Amino acid sequence: NIEEFIQDSQLTVFPTVFNTERPDTVAAGLLEGRIAILVDGTPFVLMVPALFTEFFQSSEDYYQRTVMASLIRLLRFVAFGVSVLVPALYISLITFHHEIIPPALLISLAAQREGVPFPAFVEAIIMEITFEILREAGLRMPRAIGSAMSIVGAFVIGTAAVEAGFISAAMVIVVSITAISSFVSPSYDIAIAGRILRFIFMALAASFGLYGILIGFIALVLHVCSLSSFGVPYMTPLAPLNLTGLKDSIVRFPIWDLLTRPPYISKNRVRQRRTKVNFQKSSHSKRSQNG
Repeated sequence: NIEEFIQDSQLTVFPTVFNTERPDTVAAGLLEGRIAILVDGTPFVLMVPALFTEFFQSSEDYYQRTVMASLIRLLRFVAFGVSVLVPALYISLITFHHEIIPPALLISLAAQREGVPFPAFVEAIIMEITFEILREAGLRMPRAIGSAMSIVGAFVIGTAAVEAGFISAAMVIVVSITAISSFVSPSYDIAIAGRILRFIFMALAASFGLYGILIGFIALVLHVCSLSSFGVPYMTPLAPLNLTGLKDSIVRFPIWDLLTRPPYISKNRVRQRRTKVNFQKSSHSKRSQNG
């Protein structure tokens, strides 16, 4: 309830308030200068301001080496783009832009869709709604059988639909890749936004092809750039560009290099001071004391 009252933008699918129940995530947010809101009686903590890149960060990123954490974080951004755009791209290519598809692949797709009575958009809508139903059913089922029911249900329904001629095999592959990519996001709120945007881009692709996807993408960029979270632009540090903030946004710099807080969040810029420890000298002195 508090989250709905305090967020800057109401008419958007993107979350502008970050909620978590992990103490380490809250501690990291306080260290960066964010505000944590705790309410008696609930395990969730609200943190503001919440930016777009923050929803792709996980606590595990800071427990791994810099290169590995940066690659995994980049993978999350790619997976979010795949979950939003891949079904729309497939619909636009099958419906309007056959010349872009290689001839061998086009012949294979045409053979698969020969007995399918529905256009590609209707196929995608049927499969996406079916998967959403299976996902919600798996969440409501007991944990011991919920995941098994979702996997078996999706496999059985997809196989039966292809054999019955309702859905093409390529559409099952596209929807499966999209569904798997949607689970990569560490935040449930940003995954919900991607699921909603997926249907919008599918409708644009079915109506205008790649031109509709391009128009929708431009409108999406304008929309997210117009959002703010407690007065801070939502796409910061990407737009407006802030080089200091990029150290811990799309990639993660080493911990010893994160000396300052983001300037757009806190006026107190000092996050930690660079210190040098001579381990050889300290270990030598300890041996001398023991001797």
